[in-house]
Amino acid sequence: MKTIKLGVYLVAAVALTTACSRNTQQNRGKDSPAQEGTSQGQHKVLQNKGSDTLVNVAQAWAEAYKKVNPKVAIAVSGGGSGTGISALINGTVDLANASRAMKDKEIATAKSKGINPKEHVVGFDALAVYVHKHNPNTKVTLEQLAGIYGEGGSIEKWSQLGQKVPGCDSDEIIRVSRQNNSGTYAYFKETVLGKGKEYKLGSRDMHGSKDVVDLVSKTPCAIGYSGLAYKNDEVTMPCIIKGSQCVSPSVASAVDKSYPIARPLYMYTNGEPQGAVKEYLDWIMSDPGQCIISNKGYAPARNLTCS
Repeated sequence: MKTIKLGVYLVAAVALTTACSRNTQQNRGKDSPAQEGTSQGQHKVLQNKGSDTLVNVAQAWAEAYKKVNPKVAIAVSGGGSGTGISALINGTVDLANASRAMKDKEIATAKSKGINPKEHVVGFDALAVYVHKHNPNTKVTLEQLAGIYGEGGSIEKWSQLGQKVPGCDSDEIIRVSRQNNSGTYAYFKETVLGKGKEYKLGSRDMHGSKDVVDLVSKTPCAIGYSGLAYKNDEVTMPCIIKGSQCVSPSVASAVDKSYPIARPLYMYTNGEPQGAVKEYLDWIMSDPGQCIISNKGYAPARNLTCS
């Protein structure tokens, strides 16, 4: 009888252990991405993905935050605003970076999956138009940009803008754009081409913001658009004519919104941020966090003086 009772106890113990293990795994699946991240002791990993416009700033924030809170690591990756937003909708990131606002259909999809997107404006960007440094074109209108990039637009040659570009014997305007999962692509389309308008076919669509500027810097015939922070010495940024003025892209013109294609930069969370995510966002919006985005060439979310 003792042998039988001992066997029963062993079976019960195994069943209890298995049930506990199963419940633990099920509960873990309901946790936030931060809780699912690699952890040792009390260390957390916050997943941050999205906009290539913001990726350099996000990496700088993540690096600086190590000194603020060594127990929290920020895993940053790019891929475009659409990629980050999709990850938020699927519940695989804590923070989604975006250089455009979420679309109504994206918000609806998120809510159908139990995700409640919360928008946070973390800075502003002047979306710059780039040409090769030898291109004499110093100003452009929104209508001309629509004629260059938009479907049905008639501007195909630099001579149509009254320019002869050194090194561009073909006179062809080579359009450099972004891939369609990019928030920069979507914002330029809506703001410059107009709602319901499409891009012309035949542009060279680059994966990242830096790639756009790099290609323009090596291609005398090219024109491209990208974040202000990606400027280098091999390109120039024409001012954009607005009324009687021609406004150049800058931190100041992004802050005061005088630049015609200035835009907010966003981070999205699932609902009101809590715990480590809230602490990290609060730090991003603090003076040290906002000075990092300012020093990277973007406009901070509020006026402040940085060294």
